[in-house]
Amino acid sequence: MAMAMAMAARPILRFLPLGASIALLLALSAALLPSSDAYDPLDPGGNITIKWDVIQWTEDGYTAVVSLYNYQQYRHIQPPGWKLGWVWQKKEIIWKMLGGQATEQGDCSKFKTEPPHCCERKPEIVDLLPGTPYSLQIANCCKGGLLNSWAQDSANAMASFQVTVGQAGTSSKTVKAPMNFTLRAPGPGYTCGPAKVVRPTKFISPDGRRSTQALKTWNATCTYSQFVGQRSPTCCVSLSSFYNDTIVNCPTCSCGCRDNNSKPGSCVESNSPYLASVVNGPDTNSLTPLVECTSHMCPIRVHWHVKVNYKDYWRVKITVTNFNYRMNYTQWNLVTQHPNFENLTRIFSFNYKPLNPYGTINDTGMLWGIKYYNDLLVTAGPDGNVQSELLFRKDPAAFTFQKGWAFPRRVYFNGDNCVMPPPDAYPWLPNASPQLLSASLTLITVWIAIAFLLVHAY
Repeated sequence: MAMAMAMAARPILRFLPLGASIALLLALSAALLPSSDAYDPLDPGGNITIKWDVIQWTEDGYTAVVSLYNYQQYRHIQPPGWKLGWVWQKKEIIWKMLGGQATEQGDCSKFKTEPPHCCERKPEIVDLLPGTPYSLQIANCCKGGLLNSWAQDSANAMASFQVTVGQAGTSSKTVKAPMNFTLRAPGPGYTCGPAKVVRPTKFISPDGRRSTQALKTWNATCTYSQFVGQRSPTCCVSLSSFYNDTIVNCPTCSCGCRDNNSKPGSCVESNSPYLASVVNGPDTNSLTPLVECTSHMCPIRVHWHVKVNYKDYWRVKITVTNFNYRMNYTQWNLVTQHPNFENLTRIFSFNYKPLNPYGTINDTGMLWGIKYYNDLLVTAGPDGNVQSELLFRKDPAAFTFQKGWAFPRRVYFNGDNCVMPPPDAYPWLPNASPQLLSASLTLITVWIAIAFLLVHAY
């Protein structure tokens, strides 16, 4: 299939300009990639690992601790939290649980005494809420399904629950690992691989003087694909600078288009008299964004403003605006890629951490809010924004304001790649404006034509 598409494109490429040929090749490459491809160039090793530790055999099965480790640098799980599912290989049931619960009990009518917690062949498990009685808790549980990212808060990047499984076999030779793991966080996007036997996990006692190990351990790895998670982007980037009056807005229809004729209610005007009724309507808890009507229709806009030019430094202002009337973004984060991050001198009112996805090259920074100050990005409205400023030291060998160098190469919000304006739309220096260059070339062409005519006239 791939060879056929490439052969079919060869005659077309001969008649296209170089730029168009490259664009066509990139489009073909994207079409040939599988839709579940979850490789992220800024977080190549990011994944959520499910660890299934059998810690005790029972009369008809075992007790296990199931843990989720979020090894993604900047993608976290927001409310209403994660849901973990799987398929039993035999006729297993769940007798009881701590730290989590199955969303459905299923048909347990054949059990004459106390019914099991869940008899579903395809159970789906959710975290318990904060404030759960201690008798139902285990370590790292009961956060309402929230799971922070590894770089932002590694101490809270883990969740666990305990499950007692029946009708499962009572030895490492007879027990079977669950299969077809699914992870919703809370929507789609994650693809999980099969469970594999790994070296048994070791548990260290609180005093550090004794270690025990699991009787058997399985691992399954889940990776995220933004293409699978949502077909349309969720954020966009706008640009401006002190040296140019032009404000480059987010590209039109970055996250969808206004279509009030066929889809009334796809967005809401900020001054609409019906705003309160729509926001507090029956779909208040829906995961579908209800955005303010804009040209870009994105829930989140990130604005990068080149603010000041000093002798040895330059300054940038970043503003993140929430246009979603249904979502408070807790523990939000922003990832930007720019070659001058190696010379970041100071950041105001945000936390910062370099990611260094390419080893020694420091061109990617992660920003997030300060706890109890601006770590909550509230819903659309006058207070629905957070902002900070970054001060960079100039590198004489690389620094320039020409050709859009001062603007970011990539921007991510909560792990989603944001839509950037096209490079030829970036604010240019006044003496390097594409419009001025075009006008100058036009004027030169006219004068050459006039000179040519005068020479031939005489």
